[in-house]
Amino acid sequence: MSSSLFERAKEIIPGGVNSPVRFYEPYPFFASYSKGAKIITVDHDTLIDYCLGYGAVILGHAFSDVIKVVKTQLDKGNIFCVPTENEIRLAELIIGMIPNIEMVRLMNTGSEATMHSIRLARAFTKKKKVVKFDGCYHGAYDYVLVNPGSSASTSSYDGNLVESMEQTLLLPYNDVSALENLVQRNNDIACIMVEPVLANMGLIIPEQDYLNKLRRISEREGIILIFDEVVTGFRLSPGGASEYFGVVPDIMTLAKSIANGFPLSAIAGKKKIMELLSPKGTVFQGSTYAGNPISVTAGVATLEKLREVKNDLYPKLSRFSDTISDGIKDHIKDLKIKASINNISSMFQLYFTDEEIKDASNVRKSNKLLYKRLFTELLKSGIFIPPSQFETCFISYSHDDDDIDKTIEAFAKALRKVNDNE
Repeated sequence: MSSSLFERAKEIIPGGVNSPVRFYEPYPFFASYSKGAKIITVDHDTLIDYCLGYGAVILGHAFSDVIKVVKTQLDKGNIFCVPTENEIRLAELIIGMIPNIEMVRLMNTGSEATMHSIRLARAFTKKKKVVKFDGCYHGAYDYVLVNPGSSASTSSYDGNLVESMEQTLLLPYNDVSALENLVQRNNDIACIMVEPVLANMGLIIPEQDYLNKLRRISEREGIILIFDEVVTGFRLSPGGASEYFGVVPDIMTLAKSIANGFPLSAIAGKKKIMELLSPKGTVFQGSTYAGNPISVTAGVATLEKLREVKNDLYPKLSRFSDTISDGIKDHIKDLKIKASINNISSMFQLYFTDEEIKDASNVRKSNKLLYKRLFTELLKSGIFIPPSQFETCFISYSHDDDDIDKTIEAFAKALRKVNDNE
């Protein structure tokens, strides 16, 4: 069934998919429905899901507390293009959960949020340049498609304005000296934009005190520090990476987990910067669908639930991530496979390399062919991880101990087959 659907799709949808990360050879499976930690395909296969909308589904698929209020809102209307009280409620929840956030502007996608945060930084500093890090993915527009992560890492830059891309200064992640050298040579830097934990080059964790050093350098040089928390926001902790690592950026971008997979994003930050947005300020940002009542209702329900169960949720996610990672490490050791695994909170990823993964260059040297074989073998065992090495595995509140046990067993079986066929 998935095969025939993909043949139909290729005729009318470029590449047969509406986002390149969804394609893998020979064809992707098509979903029929999902519930909790499972996706059921049109081929009637039930898969334990570790892709989870690339991190968006933190509570679980079709989570009843969210779906119930969304259904109620649908009966009341799906778009008004005038303010609703729930928009205020959602902003209050975000400010209450994330340390030192003063104002919030709601949007639709992570790309929107990062794009407008760069414009805010330029308006505030009256400078032009953007510092980004090799392997970080911040969306699909010219300024940030410079050595990006995710599926964009294997694409060309056709159609991009070179003049725009030249405003972006690229650095290796986890290398403070490279940043120090750059800021000494350039006095036109508006912002440093970073995924505090890289989740679009597999999973790369900041070295000790790295984010604090970014904060100190940016403050000293009068540069706006932007945390792209599209992935990590509400996932690493209730206050995202900012709370988890104890580092406060000037601006942060949020999406994905903010509404358990409904399309919603936000820019959050300091009042003196955020008030530059129109209509109060002169930085224009507008959208017909921004603050739409369906996504906002889902956002309120999601954050209220996260706040309610945080003392159970976050320890559970970390425990499951550690259990899976430790189990995989044991099998890697037993099979004498050259592989390593990174994990933090509810996120983990495996690499076929014996190098420590601390920046994008390490990831690029890992064996992507073996990862593809692993993906295929796991799919046969009912485990769905991201098809690409450049993505991250996620765990949801709906996963249970039985899911974790089955996953470790499936990894053991898959690793043996990958090792035998190498």
